[in-house]
Amino acid sequence: MTFRTTVVTAGIKGLVRFICKVDDEALRKVPREGPLIVVVNHINFLEIPVLYTHLHPRPMTAYAKVETWDNPLLAFLSNSWGAIPLRRGEADVEAIQKGLRALRDGSILFIAPEGTRSHTGHLLRGKPGTALLALRSGAPLLPIACYGGEKFQDNIKRLRRTDFYIVVGEPFYVQADGRKARREARQKIADEVMYQISALLPQDYRGCYADLSEATEHYLRFPDAACSNLLRARN
Repeated sequence: MTFRTTVVTAGIKGLVRFICKVDDEALRKVPREGPLIVVVNHINFLEIPVLYTHLHPRPMTAYAKVETWDNPLLAFLSNSWGAIPLRRGEADVEAIQKGLRALRDGSILFIAPEGTRSHTGHLLRGKPGTALLALRSGAPLLPIACYGGEKFQDNIKRLRRTDFYIVVGEPFYVQADGRKARREARQKIADEVMYQISALLPQDYRGCYADLSEATEHYLRFPDAACSNLLRARN
């Protein structure tokens, strides 16, 4: 952890707390260190700055689209936080290897399975890349759901702070029981992961994962001390 990272993170956290009212109590459930894959829904630019600054100084990294480095300010921030450039829409082997290395080193790796911002807060369909990392690393996945950030644009115009809510679910593992996880299977895994996130969100935010009765858990395994996040939504 460099001095620059500490200073930048403190400054961004102060800015985040100025423009948002962050309900961060649930983050106490996040382990102090990895290896851990945090899967989070992606509404806009707020999720990673909020989560990163409020979990600092834990060892963390996250994927960011490679175009982020075209912006000098965002490039500076991404480099300060050790973000991993990701070429979307292709099998970015280098990015996958960097993510696996970070997990082997005990870091928390943030992934947004949707692969892009929803802007509305309604869940989009997850991408299969998450399954690949989970299967190759063997690391546990921890679902985190964020909501409220979709109102940021309207609130900032009215000089209002945005209520930002965070819900942390129960961890689980992805397993294929020795079977070859081809693209169809990886997409099925991505959908099962997204349903775990959906179960943490209010009904209006669940988007294409709104019907939890369609959720399956064929590829998921929950530790003895944890239970399916679907049970939380159904009870």
